[in-house]
Amino acid sequence: MRAHYLQHVPFEGPGSIAPWLKAADYEITSTRFYESTTLPIPEQFDLLIVMGGPMSINDEDRFPWLRTEKQFIRHTIESGKAVLGICLGAQLIASALGESVYPNRRKEIGWFPIEGLYQHDKSIFWFPRSLDVFHWHGETFDLPEGAVLLARSKACENQAFQFGKNVIGLQFHLETTPESAHAIVTNCREELLPSKYVQPEAVILDQAPDKYQAINSLMAKILSFLTNRSLDPES
Repeated sequence: MRAHYLQHVPFEGPGSIAPWLKAADYEITSTRFYESTTLPIPEQFDLLIVMGGPMSINDEDRFPWLRTEKQFIRHTIESGKAVLGICLGAQLIASALGESVYPNRRKEIGWFPIEGLYQHDKSIFWFPRSLDVFHWHGETFDLPEGAVLLARSKACENQAFQFGKNVIGLQFHLETTPESAHAIVTNCREELLPSKYVQPEAVILDQAPDKYQAINSLMAKILSFLTNRSLDPES
């Protein structure tokens, strides 16, 4: 099995996703757009993961490769491959499916709860009723036609969605580790301006290990759902 991920900046990598893929015996490849814009063809991988980044998906003049990336994501979805988008990645999926991405009414940065919207279909991923997750976004998107809304928060309605059986977009970061949280704070701390849904740096970084364990565990469940492969012998 082969997984390919798209990375937009050096400090937003796959986090907890990488060890899950390795444990599941995936061959891992990547396109790091800050180094190269070379992309594979969908036949060369089974799972595509689109990471986050501080740019807007509308910044095509500054980052011309965004146009190619959106087309690539659209082609990958049409080919039937499993696709997971995180933050910017979810916005790119929404755009690739023809929807708009625009500033949210509030920035949401730090640890805030999402509300899982219970589904009654085994083909739809179920989120917990409530879970504190790591956010770092100022934009949102319209829900793609035919997609199912999976989660929302008080600051942002469209927090997670599923399109078809094998495409999931997450506005938040379940892959975050203590190391990756520190990296994004270090590189983006100018965004930490006082606001209702923007936490101070000290609060963001002073979190118990079980906070990270909970979100990383949920990320593992999403990867298992998308790939039909569980690493938990009891599941």
